[in-house]
Amino acid sequence: MTKKKLLIKNALLVDPKNEMEFIGSLLVEKGIIKEIFNKPSPNYDISDCKIIDCKKNALSPGLIDMWVFAGEPGYEHIETIEDISNAAKASGITSIACRPDTNPIIDEAELVQYIIRKSEDKSQINILPIAALTKKHEGKNMTEIGLLKEAGAVGFSDAYNEINNTNILKNVFTYASNFNAQIMQLPVSDLDKFGVMNESEISMRLGLPGIAKISETIALERELRIAHHTKVKYHSMCISTSESYDVVNKFKDMSDKITCGVSINNLKLNENDIAAYRTFFKVKPPLRSENDRSYILENLNNDTIDIITSNHEPQGTESKRLPFEEAAYGAVGIETLLAASLSLYHEGYISLSKLMKKISYNPAKILNLENTGSLEVGKKADLILVDLDQPWVCDADKLTTKCKNTTFENQKMQGRVLLTIVNGNIIHNLIDQ
Repeated sequence: MTKKKLLIKNALLVDPKNEMEFIGSLLVEKGIIKEIFNKPSPNYDISDCKIIDCKKNALSPGLIDMWVFAGEPGYEHIETIEDISNAAKASGITSIACRPDTNPIIDEAELVQYIIRKSEDKSQINILPIAALTKKHEGKNMTEIGLLKEAGAVGFSDAYNEINNTNILKNVFTYASNFNAQIMQLPVSDLDKFGVMNESEISMRLGLPGIAKISETIALERELRIAHHTKVKYHSMCISTSESYDVVNKFKDMSDKITCGVSINNLKLNENDIAAYRTFFKVKPPLRSENDRSYILENLNNDTIDIITSNHEPQGTESKRLPFEEAAYGAVGIETLLAASLSLYHEGYISLSKLMKKISYNPAKILNLENTGSLEVGKKADLILVDLDQPWVCDADKLTTKCKNTTFENQKMQGRVLLTIVNGNIIHNLIDQ
């Protein structure tokens, strides 16, 4: 931690909690936000301060990505915690919640502690482990949720595995509710077992087996009903259809413990992008119709959708250079989450502070991270400085991540991270270059 105080002045301060933006300054001391000034250059003794002039660029809390495949343990050839950290810090992401479907699956307290220890050794950002709901994701025996939470798990999920037995699902949710644990589920069912893209006229024309929209909606409504019954904190990770949005909206009216997220892929892309069997666009949930994408996008500005995630899932070249039906699911997203999300702001779909709320404050609130995610005195100084207008092109070969399977290859982007600060330490700096 830097010994000097850090005075960050002349910034467009983005306050996601209160959905406000104003020109001001901020003082960091011992890793904590010490003071916030409602003026570009405050009258302050700067003799013991490192000073950063933001030149009215946007200063906001660091991003928190709630659904990331980090590779370790077991898939280090695809990604490591160190790889993730290096990509994230240059992209404005100061915390990630990493998926439990590794090898072995994160279903024991020792494995949660392994992730935490490894991140302390290899990562400059905050790595937050998600643990499994059932042993080995088999949907048969529940994990020791209390012990896993005590070990440091921020949430619980069986990832892309459905818990078929409804009685087990109810018992797991009840058990999790007793520990005030956060469920983080993907709406999957056996209806989509053999599909590889959205079921539509396009899938028929391409001759590819489809994933019906009702597959997601049925799975989602089933779990939401049980979540409401058991009063567990339930987050639906990535919805992709208009019907799913309406279902979540209905249950959120009934319970304040229901939250919802969407992948940036499903906000920016649709099934037409698959074009001539482009396997980089084979993702979960699948890219849906333009009607579904636009419906969710047009409702992004309200509070039904709480978070946006990168849905980062790296895949090696050998698993993507296959016929579409055989290719692996997934796309990298760490390095494009901010710029792709900012395009929604630039296009007028959402205000800047509301957008940042969905990728900083709301994830912190859902994951019960009380000391980060907002611009408030006393909170951790996990901050990013962003040039909102700086253009760049997504060149896959220049990505920091080991794998290059991006859905945004060659896309023109707008918005570049100039500075990343974690716990008061500057870990990425383009200002002094």
